Amino acid sequence: MISLLAVLMLSAAPVDLEAETRAYHQQRLTALEAEGWLNLVGLLWLAPGDNRAGSAKDNALVFPKGAPAKLGTFFWGKDAVTFEPVPGVTVTERGKPFPGGALAVEPDSKTPTTLEVGTLSFFPIRRGEKLGIRIKDSQAPARQAFTDIPMFPANPTWRVMGKLEAQDPPGKLAVPNVLGSIDEVESPGTVVFSVGGKTYRLTPTATAKDPDYFFVFSDLTNRDTTYGAGRFLHTGKADAKGNMLLDFNHAYNPPCAFSAFATCPLPPKQNRIPARIEAGEKRAGHP
Repeated sequence: MISLLAVLMLSAAPVDLEAETRAYHQQRLTALEAEGWLNLVGLLWLAPGDNRAGSAKDNALVFPKGAPAKLGTFFWGKDAVTFEPVPGVTVTERGKPFPGGALAVEPDSKTPTTLEVGTLSFFPIRRGEKLGIRIKDSQAPARQAFTDIPMFPANPTWRVMGKLEAQDPPGKLAVPNVLGSIDEVESPGTVVFSVGGKTYRLTPTATAKDPDYFFVFSDLTNRDTTYGAGRFLHTGKADAKGNMLLDFNHAYNPPCAFSAFATCPLPPKQNRIPARIEAGEKRAGHP
């Protein structure tokens, strides 16, 4: 039995799908530029202990052009990561000189310590047991050259109602990533939906505090038209009866499509759809 919410969604005045998809696409372009993935120019992994950094080739961490030849030293200790600039080199944090000291690490902190030198900014990230320095450049060539992302025409076939088969308590979804490790992420269950008389299943990730569901999925278009490692999709959460809308016209490329220095999740095996989902973003950036 379909819920009242689903009835209203399906029986209300028809959505101008082309206009809605164009508006979503514009919001997506704005968000992509704001998130800074186009500015990403480096990801350097720390070793325990001292890590000398700078643009000179004899550094343990070789920064891109624009950094001083000798920038400073990162120290990865048992309980902290610190950075000490080379004397005479001005490194700033939020526009103020950074004298040296401990750094907040993403995702341990939602606001990692971000340092600046010239047009470069950099901050520490943790990925499993690894700890690295992510580097951005406000004048990155990819950012300067970016104009748009190709899209499929708005496709009503792939705007469908789904049904959440809830798991209580929520389970864990094993999500691989490009670094070769696997993250165990909370999942509310599996979403079942039908297109063209065939039934498909996708498993999202989401905690009770998250505002929406997040899907990492692949389909047969990844072979020739869309990003080879899969795409992402956000949806609203299911209603009280488990009904929800999936609009694959909002499917989008992961950050890895635009930067070799992103650390993206990959589609879990249960999220590989044996159909061509010709909706949403096409391949852009890296193949």
